[in-house]
Amino acid sequence: MSFGPDDFSALYARDADPWNYETSWYEARKRALTLTALTRERYARAFEPGCSIGVLTAELAARCDELLAWDTSEAALDAARGRVAAAGRDAGAVTFASGWVPAAWPGGRFELIVFSEIGYFLSRAELLEVRALIAASLAPGGELLACHWRHPIQGGELDGDGVHRLLEATPGLQPVVYHREADLAIDLWSRASDSLAQREGCYDG
Repeated sequence: MSFGPDDFSALYARDADPWNYETSWYEARKRALTLTALTRERYARAFEPGCSIGVLTAELAARCDELLAWDTSEAALDAARGRVAAAGRDAGAVTFASGWVPAAWPGGRFELIVFSEIGYFLSRAELLEVRALIAASLAPGGELLACHWRHPIQGGELDGDGVHRLLEATPGLQPVVYHREADLAIDLWSRASDSLAQREGCYDG
C-alpha cells in the first residue's frame, strides 16, 4: 500500500511538526549530513518534493538560484513559507506549490533533486514512476540526493533501504556519496554529462 494526500492533511491537522523537525537532534544532525553530501556550493535550479514545514527548504534556498518546493499539505506549505521568509531568504528564489508525486511532476530540468524521507510513503510501482521522472528531468551533471530512515514504516510497502536500492538503479546515474548508519541512509548520485553518456554508449556498442 501507499499513502495519499488526505493522510498527510490529517497528519498535519493533528500535529504541526509531526516528525519533530524543529526540536530533534537526530533531525538537526541529519540535515547537516544531507547538506554536507551536496558537492556544489550553489545550484541553478532544484526540486524538493515533500518539503514539509520547510526546515531543510530554508537551508537549501541559501544554495539555490531557484528552488521548487512541493508538499501535499497546505498547512505544511504555509509553515514552510513563513520559515523561509523568517530566515531572510529571497522569496523570489523559492516557489512553493501543492503537489503529490508521481501524480504530478514539474516541467523543465533540474541540477538538483532532493528526495528526502518520502520514498517509503509510495508504493513500489509509484516509486518506479518517480525514478523514470527523475531520469527524464535531471540535467546532465545534475545530482539526486536521497535521505531516508532505515527502519520499517507502518503501512508502507518499502523501507528506506528498499527505496535507495530502487533509486540507485535510476538510468544514467553514477554513485558519488554513500553513507549508512543504523538509522539513516544518505546517497548522492550524479547524472553523467551528455558527452560522457555518448562516449559510454559508443563503447558499449
